[in-house]
Amino acid sequence: MLRIPGDFCTDLCDSHLKMTRRDLLRIGGSSILGLSLGSMLQLSAKANTAGITGGPGWGKAKSIIMVYLQGGPSHLDLWDPKENVPDKIRSPFKNISTKIPGTQFTEILPGLAKVNDRFTMIRSMSYTPNGLFNHTAAIYQIMTGYTTDKVSPSGQLEPPNAKDFPNFGSNIIRLKPSNEPMLPFVMLPRPLQESNVVGKGGTAGFLGKAFDPYTLFPEGDDMNMSKMDGIKTDDLKLPPEVFSMRLQRRAKLRESLNEAMPDIEKAVEQYNLNEYYDRALNLIVSGRARKAFDLAQESEAIRDRYGRNTFGQSCLLARRLVEAGTRVVEVVWPKIANSDNHSWDVHVGLTDRMKNQSGPMLDQGLSALFEDLDQRGLLSETLVVAIGEFGRSPEKGVSTSGNGNSADGRDHWPYCYTSVIGGAGVKRGYVHGKSDKTGSSPLEDPVHPSEILATIYHAFGIDPETIVYNHLKQPRELVKAKAVTQFFA
Repeated sequence: MLRIPGDFCTDLCDSHLKMTRRDLLRIGGSSILGLSLGSMLQLSAKANTAGITGGPGWGKAKSIIMVYLQGGPSHLDLWDPKENVPDKIRSPFKNISTKIPGTQFTEILPGLAKVNDRFTMIRSMSYTPNGLFNHTAAIYQIMTGYTTDKVSPSGQLEPPNAKDFPNFGSNIIRLKPSNEPMLPFVMLPRPLQESNVVGKGGTAGFLGKAFDPYTLFPEGDDMNMSKMDGIKTDDLKLPPEVFSMRLQRRAKLRESLNEAMPDIEKAVEQYNLNEYYDRALNLIVSGRARKAFDLAQESEAIRDRYGRNTFGQSCLLARRLVEAGTRVVEVVWPKIANSDNHSWDVHVGLTDRMKNQSGPMLDQGLSALFEDLDQRGLLSETLVVAIGEFGRSPEKGVSTSGNGNSADGRDHWPYCYTSVIGGAGVKRGYVHGKSDKTGSSPLEDPVHPSEILATIYHAFGIDPETIVYNHLKQPRELVKAKAVTQFFA
C-alpha cells in the first residue's frame, strides 16, 4: 500500500486545509487499503488559487520533466565552447555545427546537435555565489528558489527537515493537482546528494509529506548501468491475498463508517472524500502506475535509442510517466554530485570522464527524449528543463571553491553556465543570452536560477508570487522572481 508517513497532529501549513493528516486518516479508518493515497489526492486538490497573470507561455504546460544534472556540468565542454582562447581555457574537444546556424557544440554532443532546433539554449545562467559555491546549497536554491540561513564552511547543509522550502514539484502538484488516477510527482533514479547530505531540496518541506515525490530509487551501485531493469513497485501492487472485489467491499465498509459519523462527515464535506478515495482505489486496482513503470513494454529499438544505461532508461521512463498522466518527473543525474567516474564534478580527469562516460549518456538520453516527445505529440504540453546547479571554471587547474583541481579539471563556477528548456510553447531553435569570450560571465540577458523556477510556474499557469505559508505560518512567495517570457513563442 502507498503510505504517506508523517508526524501526527501536525497540519500541512495551509490555512485553507483546516484538517490535520491524522484527522483525515481517522475519518476513513487508517487500515483501509489506499486511503492514505486518497488523502494525498484530496489534499492536492485543495489548491491555493493565485491571480491570473497571462502572457506568452502562460498555462501551456500540463507536465514537466526536470533533467537535473547534479554535479555541475562544464558549459565550455558541452554546449558553449570557445575558440581563439588560451590552452588553459580551451576545451579538449573539437567544435561541431548544430541545427542552429552559427551555434556550435562540442564533439561529445552529436545527437543534441541534431535536435537543438527543438528547444531553447540559455547561455547566460548566472548568480553570485554568496555561500552557494558548493553543491548542496546550490542544489537547494535551484530546487526551491530559496537559500538557507545555515551553511557550513564546506557549503553543505543540514539534512532535509519539515522546515525546508518545498521542491518546485511539490508546489506544482499542490496548486495544479492532476485529475488522472496517476502518481502526481515522481523522482528517479536516485536522490539529490552531496557527500552524506541526502535529499536536501527534494522534499515537500513545510507543505507536509502528502506532497513529497514518489521516489523510485532502484537498488544497486551508481556504476550499475542496468539497475533500471530491477525496478520494484511493490507498493503499487495489490497483495496476493487482496482481490479487486474485496477492495471494493472495503470501500463499502468505509461508507458504513461515514454513515455512523454524520457530525464528522458534515465537518469535512468540503473535501469530497468519496471522490478522492475512488481515485486512490482506481490507481491501485487499475495498475496504471505499475504499467507505466514497466520498461519491458517498450520495444528493444526504443530502449536502445535512449541508451542502455541508468540515465537513458530514466529518460525513457520519464516519457512513459508523463504519457500516463504524471504531472512532475525529476530525473536526477545517476551519480552523486561530488564523486568520480560519470559525475559532472570534474575536478580531475575531465577529458576521459566527459568523453567516455557522462557526455555520451547525456547526449543519447536527452536527444532521444526531445525527439521522442516531439514525435508523439507530447512536447507541445510537456516542459523539459535540463540544468545543473552551476557550471565549471573557464580556467582549468585553478581552485575557485577550495577544492583541488588537476591540470585536466575545472572547479565550480556559478557566474556563467548553460541550461536547456523546451516544450510547452518554448521557442524552438532559440539561443537566449550570450557569454563572454571565455565563458566567464554573461554579456547579454543574464538569467538567475530562481527565474527558471518562476518560468516553470508560469508555464503551468501559476503566478510565481503565489503565497504559501511556512512551518511558522509566515507568508512566503513561491519564488521571488519573474518568469522569463522571452523563452516562449
